Amino acid sequence: MRVSIPGPSGVLEGELWSPVGGGPPRAACAVCHPHPQHGGTLDSSVVFRVARGLQAAGLAALRFNFRGVGASAGSLPADGEAQDDLSAALDWLAERLPGTPLWAAGYSFGALTAGALAARQQRIERVVLVALPVLAYPLDALAELRTPGVAVMAGGDEYGTATAVRERLPAVASALELEELAGADHFFTGATEALEERVRAFALRSLEPTT
Repeated sequence: MRVSIPGPSGVLEGELWSPVGGGPPRAACAVCHPHPQHGGTLDSSVVFRVARGLQAAGLAALRFNFRGVGASAGSLPADGEAQDDLSAALDWLAERLPGTPLWAAGYSFGALTAGALAARQQRIERVVLVALPVLAYPLDALAELRTPGVAVMAGGDEYGTATAVRERLPAVASALELEELAGADHFFTGATEALEERVRAFALRSLEPTT
């Protein structure tokens, strides 16, 4: 269902999916889209698939538009402002679903945003980072990221592969499960179903009771 989220620069537009099968969510995840200057929105196909994978694993999945995108108020985000919007989305989830573990996810620029905020906020218990663009952006904001999670990379991605993550962010790579879809490009053309399954499988593994 479409939702309205109070944000730092006005209302943010969102789409909240409840877990498949009903029942209380096992966790709640806000999913960030690619950079709006490159056409990124909450309806981006990869963002849609990431949210579907999380939903299938029993999570509440919130896709939302950064400020200035779609029906979200404000101007397009400048440095750090996308993180502020993500933080507002997590605040909204925490208020709506009290006591539910909070996750952050994102695709491309959205993955950078989710990882950077997780490095600052311990309330984020897991991250799902898809096509993390380690060759396209400065990585200082990710230097302290140690939150458990997964990075799903594309083997043919000009903006970063699993090897590039290991080389440029070795400590982060050690903290995450690092996976790669061989031959896939940055948009996961022809591989979005496989991506969705990777996300679902990671979420299910993460939610298994520990012994």
